[in-house]
Amino acid sequence: MDFVAGLFIIISVSSLAIISPGPDFLIVLRNALAYGRKQGIATALGIGCAIYFHIAYCMVGLALIISQSILLFTLIKWAGAAYLIWLGIGALRSEGWEMRAKDAGVAKTPDKGLWHSFRDGLLTNMLNPKATMFFLALFTQVIAVDTPGAWKFAYGSTVAIMATGWFVFVSLALTHKSLRQALSRASFWIDRVTGVLLVGLGLKVLLSRQ
Repeated sequence: MDFVAGLFIIISVSSLAIISPGPDFLIVLRNALAYGRKQGIATALGIGCAIYFHIAYCMVGLALIISQSILLFTLIKWAGAAYLIWLGIGALRSEGWEMRAKDAGVAKTPDKGLWHSFRDGLLTNMLNPKATMFFLALFTQVIAVDTPGAWKFAYGSTVAIMATGWFVFVSLALTHKSLRQALSRASFWIDRVTGVLLVGLGLKVLLSRQ
């Protein structure tokens, strides 16, 4: 397979996976709405860096080992499920967010630093077992033993840039002043819905048989 054909497959499949609602979208939505635009963008950057983590082990063949090891994959699954449930419980316990009087586009709650937001995105994606299997399935279609390293890096970077760009766009859209003012009135219930979805996703991962 030549480089262009492989890149076309990467872009086509990844674009559908990236925009599909899942844990990544929920954590970006949560941080952007509850804490502000910078926190949402930091979360998006964390997701992009996590994708490089998946790319790295796919390149060295560890993804194949993970897919064949029931114990290792189960441990990854449990860790990911526990993290999603922990995030969901945090959202459920939240009292919603308030808007600063002087700037309706900035969250009043300052307790979520940029590093913590980045970490949320990083761990949410890294510990998602479905992401592991997605990248394994995707890259086995375009990467062979003789595939040049530069091609592999370009494929991986394409996915990371696409994901980061999409979630940065989501953060910017969600924190637009007029939209955020409207959403702030329902912040309590948005946190509740987000929390239920995160806990539900965690339980679904935990109880899945494969």
